[in-house]
Amino acid sequence: MPFHIQNLTQIIGGKAILQDISCQIPDRGITGIIGANGCGKTTLLRCMAGLLRPAAGRVLHGGQDVARLPPRLRAQAIAMLPQSAVVPQGLTVRQLVARGRTPWLRPFQPMSRADHAAVARALQDTGLTDLAQHPVDRLSGGQRQRAWIGLVLAQASPTLLLDEPLNFLDLPHQAGLLQLLRGLSETRGVVMILHDLTIAARVCDHVLALRGGALVASGPAGQVLAEGPLRATFGIGFDCVSLPGSGRPVVLPQGL
Repeated sequence: MPFHIQNLTQIIGGKAILQDISCQIPDRGITGIIGANGCGKTTLLRCMAGLLRPAAGRVLHGGQDVARLPPRLRAQAIAMLPQSAVVPQGLTVRQLVARGRTPWLRPFQPMSRADHAAVARALQDTGLTDLAQHPVDRLSGGQRQRAWIGLVLAQASPTLLLDEPLNFLDLPHQAGLLQLLRGLSETRGVVMILHDLTIAARVCDHVLALRGGALVASGPAGQVLAEGPLRATFGIGFDCVSLPGSGRPVVLPQGL
């Protein structure tokens, strides 16, 4: 179910945050969204999730306008991890992850075996099985982030939207999450906001680059994560050195 973004404009507080964006995002693989702070990355992701109705244009997912989909159907198709979320006090890790099954539950019916299996799998994939009964508000920042990722995984939607999912994670857990997402991306679409351009080059198949609410570049990662498009995106020069073997670039601002 690919995204088709058509002439998307978003205005918040009288200011144009996104300006006439048109592009297509594949239904498989990992798509990264890059750009400086305040360029509209999170707003774009929220429009894709149907949480914001565009001021103009539209976002189609599988041919359907996401802003017009009923919330339940939208959640079955698209799962979103926000940048920061508040956990109700006393909620355990398992209870939080289980909330990812809400779009699939029948009214007034308990969770099925399939629902419980999806929760158990999400806990295992995020390395949280041993912490399942711990209150989320007592976890470290990295553990809490993994619990939210577990909720998104338990939702089992064909498209995942992740706003800076590497926040608070140490390097081993970053590597583990990226490996997990690479596996998931073989059968579903993963779209995530990233600040580390070398990580984006390492894991992304497709990249969108924003500057000042406008789309600067969109396409295969190897084409967008190059000196020209990056200079246009960030306004500074970059050194892009290919790694031996993989050919993926290491991206560093010039002058470092």
